[in-house]
Amino acid sequence: MAEALSIASIDEIKTELRKILSKHRYIHSLGVAGEAEKLARRYGADPEKAYLAGLVHDCAKEYDPAEMEKILKTEYGVAADSMSRIMPKILHGPLGACDAQRKFGIYDPDILDAVRYHTTGKGGMRLLTKIIYIADYIEPNRDFDGVDKLRAMAYDNIDEAIIYGIDETIKDLIRRGLVIHPDTMSARNDLIMKRA
Repeated sequence: MAEALSIASIDEIKTELRKILSKHRYIHSLGVAGEAEKLARRYGADPEKAYLAGLVHDCAKEYDPAEMEKILKTEYGVAADSMSRIMPKILHGPLGACDAQRKFGIYDPDILDAVRYHTTGKGGMRLLTKIIYIADYIEPNRDFDGVDKLRAMAYDNIDEAIIYGIDETIKDLIRRGLVIHPDTMSARNDLIMKRA
């Protein structure tokens, strides 16, 4: 049972998430959890871990971005990298991994890694991290140009879907004149190098 992966039960986690997340973010989290469970079954990962990681992946999303770095440092002793300071919203990944431990008693390293890197990705992603990364893009409530193509790709070849998703993200960041996190570039480069 997924409850064995955390001290808190799934029902307790859902109750807490309903308190700390907006209705929209909570529905998104349920969507990511369900999508992650399906992807896990498709690729031979643990569906219970995938569901739990998807459920809690945005547990720190609604902190004030200006406060995330301070909370990470003062409450968890985790320093933000220089790039994350420029784009503090991405700190909800590392902060979410810390909160998942403290609030829900989740200590599984695969789950925590997936939560930590669900926004940026990273080089050498484990399967569960890949699943949460792409499930966050394609969960049923997402609606953007290309989402249907990305959904199909995700069930055909998860690595190619991630590369496509990263490429689209990079294009958007460039259009908006924003920086690209080095973990995102590392994720893309690693997956492309593994094609050969």
